[in-house]
Amino acid sequence: QVQLVESGGGLVQAGGSLTLSCVASGIRLRDSTMSWYRQAPGKQRELVASISDLRITYADFVKGRFTISRDNAKSTVYLQMNSLKPEDTAVYYCKSWPANYWGQGTQVTVSS
Repeated sequence: QVQLVESGGGLVQAGGSLTLSCVASGIRLRDSTMSWYRQAPGKQRELVASISDLRITYADFVKGRFTISRDNAKSTVYLQMNSLKPEDTAVYYCKSWPANYWGQGTQVTVSS
């Protein structure tokens, strides 16, 4: 059974940093594309960053501020978020592909 469990969210002031973690079970990270998405209240869920063996991609609105990485031995994907802005406030979700699973999400709130 595949399970993705996010953690690391919280409340932070603008300009601060947070690191999100996604622990995956039931899949092998090296065989998967892992992504972070986010959904703010009243908005559609949007892609933040993805990582696979071939490449790493970022949404334009996080380039230079967020870094996605993974530790295959720990079966964990990370999202290091720096220079956070109030508009980064959202629930952040981890997603796997081709085994199409979502985590339960972790709330990130950035105060101004």
